[in-house]
Amino acid sequence: MFYKRSDEAAFYEAFFEAVTDWAWWDDALLKQALVLASRSGLSALDALHAAAALSLGADEIVTTEKLGRPIHRVPGILIRTLHPD
Repeated sequence: MFYKRSDEAAFYEAFFEAVTDWAWWDDALLKQALVLASRSGLSALDALHAAAALSLGADEIVTTEKLGRPIHRVPGILIRTLHPD
């Protein structure tokens, strides 16, 4: 919204309105995120996303990160990229 990307903002609004399961932050989720970050070299936000997906039993994570990025090292879940390379 800051950059006036109205089409992108509309996509995200529609996407998040359709979400049916949300992971709640608690000590267990934060601890799992810390373990994932420590073992896979993830940023804090990627670690939280991965921990949330794993805690909900998600089948996959879809990301725009390139294949060589740390998110692709997360064990126990399929990571797919939308990056063109």
